[in-house]
Amino acid sequence: MNNPLLTEAIGVYFLDMDTAVEEEVHPNEDGSFTIIINARISQARQMIAYQHALEHIMRDDFSKADADEIERAM
Repeated sequence: MNNPLLTEAIGVYFLDMDTAVEEEVHPNEDGSFTIIINARISQARQMIAYQHALEHIMRDDFSKADADEIERAM
């Protein structure tokens, strides 16, 4: 099984952000990832945002150039 979620370190943090932004995902130099979830959205939206962020990690979207194309594919 080649599942990056089982092999990568993922830090999750909650931060007050503009409500237009639900989450951010940052690949780190050591191969781990940081997920930042908007603390100002509902818990239900936070869970959806977290799952969305995990999809980006699983799809290795950080090696792709066009963010708009990535979002359309999801």
